[in-house]
Amino acid sequence: MSERARLVGVNHVALEVGDLDAALEFYARLFEFELRGRIGDRMAFIDMGDQFLALSSGGSAAPDRERHFGLVVDDLEAVREAARREGIELLGASGLDFSDPWGNNIQVVGYAEIQFERSPGVKRKLGIEALEKSDAARAEIADRGIAD
Repeated sequence: MSERARLVGVNHVALEVGDLDAALEFYARLFEFELRGRIGDRMAFIDMGDQFLALSSGGSAAPDRERHFGLVVDDLEAVREAARREGIELLGASGLDFSDPWGNNIQVVGYAEIQFERSPGVKRKLGIEALEKSDAARAEIADRGIAD
C-alpha cells in the first residue's frame, strides 16, 4: 500500500436546493427514480442503485457547510494522515470531512463501508482486489436487495 489512499469512486453528490418538494418534482419530471429516504423538509435522497443524490434545502442552516461531494478511497486512515500532514482542518466531530483551498467541501468514506461494489476488472485496474466490505455494508447491500 502507498502512503496515499487511492480514489475508487464517488459515493454521492449533495446539492443545495431552495425547495425540497419542488426539486423532487423537477427531478421526477426528468428521471425515473426511487426515493431512498427523506428527513422532513430538510433532505431527500434519490436512489441510484448503489449510489445516491442528496438534496438539501438551504433553510436556516449554513448552506455551504452542507454542500459537498463524497469520495470513496481504499484507505481512510491514509487520507486522515495526509490531511494532518497538510494542516487541513477536519469539519465536524466524526467522519473525514474537509474543505479544499477553494471552499469545496469533501466527505471521504472508505470502500469497505459503502454500498457500491466495483467489478472484478475495475478492482484489478485500481489494485483493490483484496478490499472487502464490512459486515454493516454487506447487511445494507442485502437489505436493499442489491447483493449478487
